[in-house]
Order: sequence, then C-alpha cells, then structure tokens
Amino acid sequence: MPPSLNQDALLAWFAEHQRDLPWRQLKDPWPILLSEILLQQTQVSRGVVFWQRIFERYPTVQSMADSTEEEVLFLWQGAGYYSRARRLFRLAQVVCSPSSDGGHGGSLPTTARALEALPGVGPYTAAAVASIAHGEAVACVDGNVRRVMARQTAETSPSPASVQSWADAALWSPDAGNWNQAVMELGATICTPKSPKCTSCPIASSCEGRQEPARYPAPTLRRKKRLDLMCILRLDARGWPELVQRDATGILAGMWGPVMAESLDVDSLAYLGEVHHVLSHRDMHIRVWKGAVDSGVDPQSVPLSSLDVKILSLGGAE
Repeated sequence: MPPSLNQDALLAWFAEHQRDLPWRQLKDPWPILLSEILLQQTQVSRGVVFWQRIFERYPTVQSMADSTEEEVLFLWQGAGYYSRARRLFRLAQVVCSPSSDGGHGGSLPTTARALEALPGVGPYTAAAVASIAHGEAVACVDGNVRRVMARQTAETSPSPASVQSWADAALWSPDAGNWNQAVMELGATICTPKSPKCTSCPIASSCEGRQEPARYPAPTLRRKKRLDLMCILRLDARGWPELVQRDATGILAGMWGPVMAESLDVDSLAYLGEVHHVLSHRDMHIRVWKGAVDSGVDPQSVPLSSLDVKILSLGGAE
C-alpha cells in the first residue's frame, strides 16, 4: 500500500460515519448495480429517491428484463442522462437471456471482468459491484478516489493509470468492498472539492497536500457545446400537448416530447420564449412557439425529460 496510509483508521472512520444508504443493507448485486449506475451522474440525495422508486418496481434483474424500455424510461424520468436507463434495460435483457445465446441465465456475473462486458458497465461500476457484492479484491476508481489520491500524493494532474496504480496499492484485500466504499465516502463527505474538512480526516497524517488541498487536483476545464433548437408546442382543448417519441439515438433518445429540431416552420405561430437547459456536454437553448392540435397526449402517461417538462410549463400544458 502507499507509504504510511493508515488503513485501520480509514476503515474505523467508515464504520462509524458512513451514510445510511438503503443499498448498503443489501448484498444482492442487482440493487448495488442499480445504485452505482444511478449515482454516476446523479447526486446521492436524489439518487436515493430514484433508486427506491426503480428498485420497488424492479426488485430483480429478471423483473426489469420482463418490462419495456419505455416503462424503464418512465420511472427514470427526472434522473437525467437517459442513456443510462436504456443501457440498463439492455443489460437486464442480456443477463436474463440463456447462456446459449450469450446471456447469463438470469444471474449477474460475479467478477469485475465479466461484469464489464455488460452494456453500460465500465471499469468503475464493475469493480464496485464485484467488490461490494462478492468481495473480489479489485480497486474502484472514481472522481472521489482520484481527489483523495491527488491530495495524498500532492499531484495536480494525476493520470488515470497513476490513480489506478495508487488505488490498487492502497486496496485492503480482506474486505475490498468496505475499503472501496470507505475511500469513496471519504472523498464525498470529507475530502470534498471545495472546503475539505481536513481536521476530520482519518488519514490526514499521510496527506502531502493537506496544507493547500484546493491545489489538488487541478480543475479540469470542459467547454460545453452550445446547441440552438426550435420547438413547437401544440396543445389541444384540454391543454394536452402533441408529443412524439424521439429516435433511439441522440440527445434524449427514446423519451417523449414536443417537436424539436434545428429548423422548423413557425410562420403564424405565437412565440412563447426561450428555455435554457444545461447538460454535462451541452448548453441547450430552445426557442419555443405555441400552436394548436386536435388531440394531444396525456403528459403523465409517457416518459418526459426535465427539459420537456420545462417546455410544457412554459406553454401552460396540463
């Protein structure tokens, strides 16, 4: 392990201070996998709400495989990054298909290598599920682990390989699941990006960057691509909107919403205003016009993205 890293202190801290998250009471890999996929791009407080909603409907991987992509998207609405839901549904179908067809007969694989071969599962998620559910001695690396590593070693821009090497060396193999969770929990609650609580850190004595923690790691500058779109919101006499299901690929794939494109014929329509929506890689500006339609769709009956909810609210849709 890295020199002087106090594993016992970190594990004792985690045992006393870990957050009470519902999936931590379970060892079944399915709810653990669901939590890891949800928390990839969703805050924990919101992730708990969505996890409870989805796990209640799909307590097993088979129950999701027997569902439909649209229903999975419907339950996922509001969590964002809907490609995660579509990939999770495909994962469930693969897992529940017969081994003769390349599936796993309804049981999730137990090793990180086999898990990583499933749709939507990367190295981090595979290591997390394999270590937490099955005790496999594999180290997780996420943004929290990278930040802990960068401060422990005082590296401003650690490479993915160096972070993985540090995590592998630091891993406490007898209980890899708890160890991985302890390091990530430390990064999420103590070794935070801003205003870290260094005086409460159980491994502060080995931290080479503790005098200037804000320097480590150096922030990554990401330039968002601006996307300008036009949207026509047509409502019927009940206030129900005309909604279409989007293509299976691209932004908001598979979700429902009003007609939206880079260019639309809006002559004679009333301009409502602009909706601004920010994604991790897109800065979206949608100009919205209002029209009429004979018969719309109950917006409560189909999966809608938070962007589409904004657009419907702008037009007063019911």
